[in-house]
Amino acid sequence: MKALKRPEPINVEIALDPNETIMSKTNPKGIIEYANDYFMQICGYEEQELIGQPHNVIRHPDMPKVIFKWLWEHLLAKKNIHALVKNLAKDGRYYWVITDFDVKVDDEGQIASFFARRKAPPRDTITAIDSLYKKLLSIEQASGVETAEKYLIGFLEEKNMTYGEYIEEICLPEEKSTYDPKDLQYHKRRTVFSRMFR
Repeated sequence: MKALKRPEPINVEIALDPNETIMSKTNPKGIIEYANDYFMQICGYEEQELIGQPHNVIRHPDMPKVIFKWLWEHLLAKKNIHALVKNLAKDGRYYWVITDFDVKVDDEGQIASFFARRKAPPRDTITAIDSLYKKLLSIEQASGVETAEKYLIGFLEEKNMTYGEYIEEICLPEEKSTYDPKDLQYHKRRTVFSRMFR
């Protein structure tokens, strides 16, 4: 299949409907096998253009590579990861999403596909994550992905959090105050995704 030409980014945001969910399915190499109507509406591609393309066709150049490195490491280890991502539409506009992944395995336990669901994140979340991503991107451009990864590790170590925990904190800050490590019900609470996508 012919690779799609990436558009030049423009500084115009697409407002997502908070009640809609962007859904897609890829094979283990990240090639799109399915995209729902809302995905195509937002990204601006026709179904015949999008299916068979690598999912990174919508990757915005403002996104640091280290985030996708971590994302792929988790997915290939069959672990979910919630990620905040800035995507690029066909016309050059951008949109932010919080993504949840479902790793599908076959009868032999091998990865068969990845199913992703995306929603509009809270506005305050975008401000916080955009600041971090700009730092990571500038480090990558100056010194490479490995150096940016070391910075990200240090940033998270200072907060005593994983990337996922940091995403959860900035997405749902009001729930932090209810945390009690002795409260077993807290540990049974639903994931960030399921709470946002109810």
